[in-house]
Amino acid sequence: MKPRYRLYRRGASGRYYAQDRTTNKQESLGTSDKAEAVRLLNAKNESAYHPGFNIHLARTYLSAADPTVATRTWQDVMDALVSSKAGNDPSTAARYERGLKQAALDTFRDLPVLQTQPEHILTAIQKGTVSTNNYLRRLHSFAHQMGWLPWPVLPVKQWPRMKFKEKRGVTLEEHQRLVAAEKDPERKAFLQLLWHVGASQIDCASLVAENIDWNKKTIGYRRRKNGMPATLRFGEEVASLLRTLPSSGPLFPNWSKLRSEERASKFYSKCKGLGITGISLHSYRYAWAERAKSVGYPERFAQEALGHSSAAVHRAYSKHASVELPPLEEYQR
Repeated sequence: MKPRYRLYRRGASGRYYAQDRTTNKQESLGTSDKAEAVRLLNAKNESAYHPGFNIHLARTYLSAADPTVATRTWQDVMDALVSSKAGNDPSTAARYERGLKQAALDTFRDLPVLQTQPEHILTAIQKGTVSTNNYLRRLHSFAHQMGWLPWPVLPVKQWPRMKFKEKRGVTLEEHQRLVAAEKDPERKAFLQLLWHVGASQIDCASLVAENIDWNKKTIGYRRRKNGMPATLRFGEEVASLLRTLPSSGPLFPNWSKLRSEERASKFYSKCKGLGITGISLHSYRYAWAERAKSVGYPERFAQEALGHSSAAVHRAYSKHASVELPPLEEYQR
């Protein structure tokens, strides 16, 4: 097994340094005397030998059960994670594939899984964004569950917190401006229905006429993201809108053919042209939940309408939506 540290000398200062072969981190030995530097280097390698030997021994035992354990890299884990999602929902697999292509993970890809140190994960997170942190957590968990990572590299409590940007819902005034500026009838109807049903953009775009129960006046579907059922009752305003849409097949035949990122890009361009910032198509989902909370709509009803694991409902009902409570006597009347 190679020594963990190697010695080198900087010509300008004449000082000797130790470089970690695993992390490439360089550390000054604080001396220009070669004999003293060699002694210090040997001491560092000796201190690192026993933990390194134990890992090498564990790797030997693991190789007997899994011949590829020594050569498996994080890129192999990424490929396996994407493949595991493809069976449930191709759009989810595509989202994972895009997320794992980010530049912050480039130095992480070819790293053997069993040689991963905490600083490898922390360095990648520092280079990236909250998305990097999110995907590294999922990779780490997936590798551990698959038995490819015998022990957690970074304990749960030591992972840096994920600090998401503040999200907000579309306001009524913004919605009205967007609808008024949209010239395409299908896209205009899409925005109007999105305002009323609060579905995610892919769920709303994927709706078909068969999702509508005219007898019960409900729209029912399963969320593409997690398969959770969502059932929403609609009133006359939504009914009037639905009557203008196809009576069979996709409600939005052309809009549904686009990929999610294409719809998001077109919506962003429309917002930019109107000077509207801070929202996306998913903001319609937050807007629905916030409106439901503000008028006193029971949380259990909102969960059924948007899907029981909806983060939008949790966000709105926990703190974000403002509520004006009516006097009790008015409420009783």
